[in-house]
Parts: sequence; C-alpha cells; structure tokens
Amino acid sequence: MEIHESLEYFLQDLRLTSVASKATIEDYREDFKLFLRSFPEVKDTNDLDEDMISSFLREEDDRGLSSATILRRYSFLRHYFCFLSSEGIRKGRPIHYDDKPKPAKRLPVVIDEEDINRLFLAPDLSKDNGIRDRAMLEVMYATGLRVSELLSLQFKNVNFSDHLVTVYGKGNKERTVPISSFALEYLQKYMDGPRARNPGSRSNILFLNREGKPLSRNYFFTQVKRYAEAAGIEASISPHTLRHCFATHLLENGASLRMVQEMLGHAKIATTQIYTEVSTKRIMSAYDLYASRK
Repeated sequence: MEIHESLEYFLQDLRLTSVASKATIEDYREDFKLFLRSFPEVKDTNDLDEDMISSFLREEDDRGLSSATILRRYSFLRHYFCFLSSEGIRKGRPIHYDDKPKPAKRLPVVIDEEDINRLFLAPDLSKDNGIRDRAMLEVMYATGLRVSELLSLQFKNVNFSDHLVTVYGKGNKERTVPISSFALEYLQKYMDGPRARNPGSRSNILFLNREGKPLSRNYFFTQVKRYAEAAGIEASISPHTLRHCFATHLLENGASLRMVQEMLGHAKIATTQIYTEVSTKRIMSAYDLYASRK
C-alpha cells in the first residue's frame, strides 16, 4: 500500500475505534511527516522496517526534543506499525501490540527532592553504620546504580579525581557514570572512618557490614524502609526508588532521554521512556494542586 494512503487508513480506524481528539490526529499527521523526512526512501508500506522507529527517536532526542514529545511519537509509530501488521498491509516480520510498553504497567514510585533530603538525614552519623548508609544513599541517588551494582562496587570503580564511577551491569556490560562531589564527600568520609576501621578493610568491596563482609540486598532494603519511616515518608519505597528518582529528576531538570538511558544502562530507549510518563504525571499533579489553590 502507498505510504500516505496507509496513514489515512490508520487515522480513519483511529477515529472510529478510539477517543483520539482532532488535535491528536493532527499531531500524528505531523509526526508522520517528520518520520518520512528521515527516511525519504520509504514509498510503500513494505519499505518500512521496525528498526526505523528507534533510529528516528534517537534523531529526535539528539535534536533536544522534550521527553513528552518523543514519547508521543514513539506511541504513535508503534501503534501505526502494529495496525499495519494486524491488517496484513505490511509484509515481513509482524509487529504486535505486545511489542509496545503496556499502558497498564504500574509506574515506578518516585518521591520529590524534599523527601529525598529528609531520607538522607535519617541515618545517625554518630554511628559507623549511619555514615556508611548515608554514603550508600548519596551514591545511589547521584548515579542511578542498581542495588546489585551498588553492593558490588569496588575501590577501583570510583575515580575521585574525575568524578566518575564505573560499573558492570546486566550482561556484564561496562558503563561509566558521573558522580557528584557531594556524594563523593560522604563516600570519602565513610572510607576514611568506618571503612578504614572495619575488620574487612583489606576487602576490595566498598560497602561492608560490621563483620567485614559484603552487605546483603535484604539488609539495605530493610534499612531504607526504616529510614523512610523515620523521615515520615508515606510512600512505600525501596532502594530501587532512588534509581527511579535519579532518572525522573534528571528528566524534569532538562536531561535528554538518551543521556538518561546511557547512565541507567538500559539496552532499549523504550525502557527509559517509562520515566517520561512518571515525570508528566508529576508535573500535571503539581499543576492541578496549583490550580486548586488559585
């Protein structure tokens, strides 16, 4: 089918089967024009390739477009490709609706920066484990590391002079992420004090329990829950919440989706895009609260 004809067929189906507004339909039409501009060789639906979607989104992100716009274009293109497959219009490997992010998927829990600060103040810095736990919280929020990456962190992974941390994530893939001087300050305080006095001071692993052994995931999970309760944080959070906060707060402060994807170590940008939904939801909630007070 001729490519422009296929779009009109898709939009017609959208009008009949969804509650898409006229404005949304026009947005999709403009999105499609931009998509075709990136792939001038596409004249027919059989010229389409699913890899074009990710390639197009990378270009859009490099142009500095907002996360919300990129997410909308991703949603439109996946829906369009799925429609062509389901209708038998496009040949080749079929793309199914299950290939796209499921709308029903629960969004990650994210707390605001004020709650983050209250959480960080909860550890008792007069105790060795309090200094260690504060350092762990700071490092995790400053870098977006997974819990497993944080707990397996070694001395050689931290570059204090260049403010960088190197980790090995899923699939043993190496990535290097920046770390703030504030987080490094607490990490240095832990290393110069509690870590130097620890029975396992000669261990390569950075964060140790009082017996000198690597900390368990269960311990850190329990500690974060305890600190959240002490800080009066009502949301049910876990160590992984700090990773969610890292990503969402970066997007809200202008970071590009591609940059956040690289720092989180996501193989696919679609995985990172869930945070644009969180960010949009938080912004709308803040707006609703503001509007209700006017």
